[in-house]
Amino acid sequence: MEIDNLFTPLPPSFYQQPTLKLAKALLGCLLVHETEDGTASGVIVETEAYLGSTDRAAHSYQNRRTKRTEVMFGSAGLAYTHTMHTHCLINVVSGGEGAPESVLIRAVEPYSGIDLMLKRRPVEKMQNLTSGPGKLTKALGISMKDYGRTLYEPPLFIAKGIAPSRITQGKRIGIGNAGEAKDYPLRFWIPGNRYVSR
Repeated sequence: MEIDNLFTPLPPSFYQQPTLKLAKALLGCLLVHETEDGTASGVIVETEAYLGSTDRAAHSYQNRRTKRTEVMFGSAGLAYTHTMHTHCLINVVSGGEGAPESVLIRAVEPYSGIDLMLKRRPVEKMQNLTSGPGKLTKALGISMKDYGRTLYEPPLFIAKGIAPSRITQGKRIGIGNAGEAKDYPLRFWIPGNRYVSR
């Protein structure tokens, strides 16, 4: 996928849209991370939406406000990083002040800085490099230190890419204990892309 831009961050206004629209709008965009070791980026190919206080699968269900979820109550366009098992995951805060919603970035297609990604996360098959939420953060060097960062300016930001011609929608993954919320069709992905998690 060839993208003709110089990694220009999308403006804060990009994040001022309903969470479900944002989850789809993020597909095809570039997640870029600048570090001392170099810059690496990937095209977002899979996302999941979490609808805050009414969504039993969301960390902020029933407006649960803790040290972990505090950033979700802030403005849209912030990074909500959290750990699951031993992995760090990155979410885009959405919904606006006091509406703790977010979009999980589930998978990216490596775009630039691939040698750096492979150094951070050596794999035999390229397909396994960034085909999951914990895989992509390790490859891009994203960690809990990025909690609360704005995603519209360096060093960690989202840049305009190429909108996909088709988007597929289905159930979210790995949330079996969330009652009826486990069946919500809030996962979005670019069909046919080999980096989609499953």
